[in-house]
Amino acid sequence: MNNRIWLSSPHIGAKELEFIHDAFRNNWVAPLGPNVNGFEQDLESFLGEGVHVAALSAGTAALHLGLILLGVEAGDEVLCQSFTFSASANPICYQGATPVFVDSEPDTWNLSPEYLEEAILDRIKKGKKPKAIIFVDLYGMPAKINEIIAISKKYEIPLLEDAAEALGSTYKDARCGTFGELAALSFNGNKIITTSGGGALVSKNEEYIRKARFLATQARDAAPHYQHSQIGYNYRMSNIVAGIGRGQMEVLQQRVEQRRKNNQHYRKYLSQIKGITFHTEPSSDFFSNYWLTAIIIEPENTGGITREDLRLALEKANIESRPLWKPMHLQPVFQSCAFYGDGTSEHLFAQGLCLPSGSSLTNSDIQRVVDVIQECFNLN
Repeated sequence: MNNRIWLSSPHIGAKELEFIHDAFRNNWVAPLGPNVNGFEQDLESFLGEGVHVAALSAGTAALHLGLILLGVEAGDEVLCQSFTFSASANPICYQGATPVFVDSEPDTWNLSPEYLEEAILDRIKKGKKPKAIIFVDLYGMPAKINEIIAISKKYEIPLLEDAAEALGSTYKDARCGTFGELAALSFNGNKIITTSGGGALVSKNEEYIRKARFLATQARDAAPHYQHSQIGYNYRMSNIVAGIGRGQMEVLQQRVEQRRKNNQHYRKYLSQIKGITFHTEPSSDFFSNYWLTAIIIEPENTGGITREDLRLALEKANIESRPLWKPMHLQPVFQSCAFYGDGTSEHLFAQGLCLPSGSSLTNSDIQRVVDVIQECFNLN
């Protein structure tokens, strides 16, 4: 059987080992050290816009700390994009708050400004003004950020950007991860760059980041003994994995370019198939890293061929693909939460598929994927 083609494998080079070996040579295997500081500085330089960065153990940790810094507490409500991974919503519950889910719009597949405003007005009418808004740059595609920011300002509800999948993407030439009061990044093993596991909290507000670092190191007070005046968390990134991140930052632009090339390759061979459409930048304002190439398969236009038909055919050929995210408002754990929308995210979930997109894929790997899909449509 052919070797397995994975959806999005880590892509590691030699430079990462240099930073890790340096940490071992200097005995910097403790949680913090020069690699953590250097990785934070690398991210700050890359993102620009005067941001500050705290390197953390996961993107989920970044979202959790972001909500804490925005003052979200038990009994509050937080508006959250429904079409996303559960890590966008789970931290709301960590705080004892309640998610209120908002549907996507069909252009970017991200938070719908129309339904966002509808949700805000209805929650206010019900006597519960939301405490924060979480929007996502899904699969690397920037949301309609200007419209979302305008609504945020109009109702004075702060934004928390989940840019976990969007490092290297831009909206109107500003990098994703620099919008809103705070933003979260992820360096999980399948992301555009990885630290094996890890994340970061980003803000233009330096005080937010100072407080995040304090909370992420168990909120230890400035005292010669261990003293704590508030609850803290063990959320800091280790110096070892930060070394991987420093090496990855040196090739970040190459990784983005390769994923975009993968996307172009798929478009070249699959766009002509009736009933297949691609997740696509709506205009030149949007620049996606195309972390994952995602397609919609419409059975009414494909002669009855479905998303599952393609997924199972790929799996039979030892190729991993994945349905689009199941919306949070359809998840059993969130079944009691309010939802505002028209079913756009449900339609995307029912018909969407993510294709192998890793930056280490070869042209022959991608051709294998294309060949299987074309065979499903009797094009070979």
